[in-house]
Amino acid sequence: MAIKDRFAEVIKRKDEATLRSGRKPEDVTLIAVTKMHAPSEINEAIDAGATDIGENRVQEMLEKYDSVHDVRWHLIGHLQTNKVKNVIGKVVMIHSVDSLKLAREIDKRSETAGLITDILIEINSAMEDTKSGINSADLKELCEDICAECANVRIRGLMCIPPMAADPEDARPYFKEAASLFEEMKTWDLPKERFIPDVLSMGMSGDFEVAIEEGATIVRVGSSIFGPRNYR
Repeated sequence: MAIKDRFAEVIKRKDEATLRSGRKPEDVTLIAVTKMHAPSEINEAIDAGATDIGENRVQEMLEKYDSVHDVRWHLIGHLQTNKVKNVIGKVVMIHSVDSLKLAREIDKRSETAGLITDILIEINSAMEDTKSGINSADLKELCEDICAECANVRIRGLMCIPPMAADPEDARPYFKEAASLFEEMKTWDLPKERFIPDVLSMGMSGDFEVAIEEGATIVRVGSSIFGPRNYR
C-alpha cells in the first residue's frame, strides 16, 4: 500500500476515534513519526496531507530538515542538553522534557534566539528503567520550578509512552492516568504566559485509537503510515 493510502487510512481511524470520544476530528492532531524514513517518503506523507512530523533523534532531523517540504517539526525523542541548540527555532514543540536541567538549557537557548519554546513534560507512568520521563508524583514540582525559572519556555501539557503490549487495551490504564494528570494540571495556579496545559500527546501506531478515546489531543504514528522501519 502506498504511503498516501496508509496516511488516509490512519486519518480515517483517527477521526472515527475522535468522534467516539465526543470531539471533532480537528481536535486531535496526527504527527507522522519519520524515524528511519527518507525525505522522499516524508514528502509523500506531506503531499497526502501531513502537516506535522516528529523525529526521535536530533541528528536525524537535521540530516532531513532541508530536504523536506514545509511542515511543522516536533522533537519527540529524548533530548540531551548539548543538542538543544540544534533544535531551537526548528521545532514547534519539544515533547520530551523530563528535568529542570533540560528546561533551563531550552530556556537559555530560546532567550538567545529571541523565542518562546513550547514543551511537554514527559511522564514515565510505569517507571520503566529503559524509558525517560518523570514520576507522575513529581510533575507539579517540576512545572512550578520551570515556571519560576524559565521565562522563555511555555509548558503546554504532557507526553506519555506506556509499556509495550500486544493488546492496545493494556495501554488504556496508562492513558487514563495521563489524562487524569492532564486535567489536574488545568487547575494549577501557575503563570498563564508560561503554563497553558492544552496538549496531551499519547498513542502510537498500535494504540492511538485507545489513546484518543482516553483524551489524547496529539497522536504520534509512524509504521502505520510509512510501513516497517529499515533498521540499518
